[in-house]
Amino acid sequence: MKYLSRLLILVYSLSSFASHAGDLTDANAIITQANLASYYSADDGSAQARMIIVDAQGNKQMRQFTILRKDQTDLGNQDILVFFSRPTDVQGTVFRVVKKVASDDDRWLYLPALDLVKRISAGDKRTSFIGAHFFYEDVSGRNPAEDNFTLLKTDDTFYTIKAQPKDLNSVEFDHYIVSVDKSTFLPMQVDFYDRQGKKSRSLQVLKTAVIDGFTTVMHSKITQHSDGSYTEMQFRNVKYNVGLPDDIFSERSLRNPPKEWLD
Repeated sequence: MKYLSRLLILVYSLSSFASHAGDLTDANAIITQANLASYYSADDGSAQARMIIVDAQGNKQMRQFTILRKDQTDLGNQDILVFFSRPTDVQGTVFRVVKKVASDDDRWLYLPALDLVKRISAGDKRTSFIGAHFFYEDVSGRNPAEDNFTLLKTDDTFYTIKAQPKDLNSVEFDHYIVSVDKSTFLPMQVDFYDRQGKKSRSLQVLKTAVIDGFTTVMHSKITQHSDGSYTEMQFRNVKYNVGLPDDIFSERSLRNPPKEWLD
């Protein structure tokens, strides 16, 4: 099924080629490829991650966790689990996502100190992820169906695309500009702008690596421009096609993590 969907995506992209040098001219085709490259590499995957959160005064906090991800289909529904291990105040916290294409994602947060599973509403998806500058939505990815896309320019390295939310009342920004690497289709820079046209928030990819044939983000940074605070995300021990079983992506894993998949 995944090979078929990749073939259909390729055919769609080829149909959008410009007359010169194979550049794509359809913004939606570019975003489709970018979404595939960013969130759907292989059938499943695991990684260990560390976030370094720096506030406006330069004070630092750290979060360490393991991510497990399994696709149902390319660009389709997806299961995600995030298990926090450090520091002690977040140890045992688990974030679960059932990513959906046709409707809002389902998100839950397990808080071990309270033995509480808290459902994260759709309206909270653009709020801080465990105290970081990353939002809940950043972890699983924003649904492209929520935005309208316009190709602004193409150069030797990037496609530059403007994204305008279809429902401005659902977000804190007016629009964002994304620079998509032409060779890998990874978004390398995303700048969010407020209603006054000022840059409010930026995502930068600082380092990538090719793992099992997939170009993978290994180090990224999100900056809040109002005060200069930021969060860096670093990945290691990234693995693809590890054979994650379907049954670990359940509420049971919130209280009883699948330890054999977290090493």
